[in-house]
Amino acid sequence: MYLLWLRVAVILYAGASIAAFPAVLYGRPGWRRLCLPLAVAAFFFHFVSLTEMLIAAHHWAPMDMREVQSLLAISVCAVFLLIVAFYRTVSFGIFALPMALLLSLEPAFGLEQGSIASPMARSGWLFVHISTILAAYAALFFSLLASLLYLAQERRLKQKSRIGFLTWLPPLDTMDRIASLLLLAGFPCMTVGLLAGSLIAQQSMGAAYFLDPKILLSFGMWVLYLLVLCVQRSTGLRGRRAVYLSSFAILVALSVWAANQFSSVHRFTRL
Repeated sequence: MYLLWLRVAVILYAGASIAAFPAVLYGRPGWRRLCLPLAVAAFFFHFVSLTEMLIAAHHWAPMDMREVQSLLAISVCAVFLLIVAFYRTVSFGIFALPMALLLSLEPAFGLEQGSIASPMARSGWLFVHISTILAAYAALFFSLLASLLYLAQERRLKQKSRIGFLTWLPPLDTMDRIASLLLLAGFPCMTVGLLAGSLIAQQSMGAAYFLDPKILLSFGMWVLYLLVLCVQRSTGLRGRRAVYLSSFAILVALSVWAANQFSSVHRFTRL
């Protein structure tokens, strides 16, 4: 049944994605009233599907790439809905909803892929590791997106342009607060994810885990992340300089994530 619920969620994601564009780009309230219920319904059916999938597989941690993709998709949708709830803007829907749709297509209609082979990985710590890391990267992605849109909106306002593609963007203060809050929220998720991953890998690989250059790079990224937050808090940076600083840290974090996909620690192999 979980595939049925996931396919329902995919259809709802598609409808919400279509409705998001006229709602955001043309300010049509009717489309907004359609977009949000569809997104909430997609999230609900996706959550039911993911829960049933993990229960049917007799584990709570995602064990193959389909499950990881599904968890990442629902994380993206969750961040979008939180932005809507706290800041009353659906502007990010034109990015979040199509992304959730694309990430859900493979789990809903694709072939089963290989799963994690390590028996030690089949523990509650794996769920903590994967879920918190994916939540952190979802928050970082939207923080980076808000930062880039902040710069675009600031430039548009300085040029005193009242027309054009960027008129749908939220106010500068709203995007600044979204970028800062998501950057801050991503840090505890990243910390817990790295600690849980270290515990799993150390039990299965021993000290060799810490010899992987990409793992060392991950911890270096965590230190950089912490420094960025400390600089922002101590200096009270806002606006363009804060955007540049946080964007640099986010790009480094995303680069580390991409590099980790080639690490032996993060490979998925069929049982």
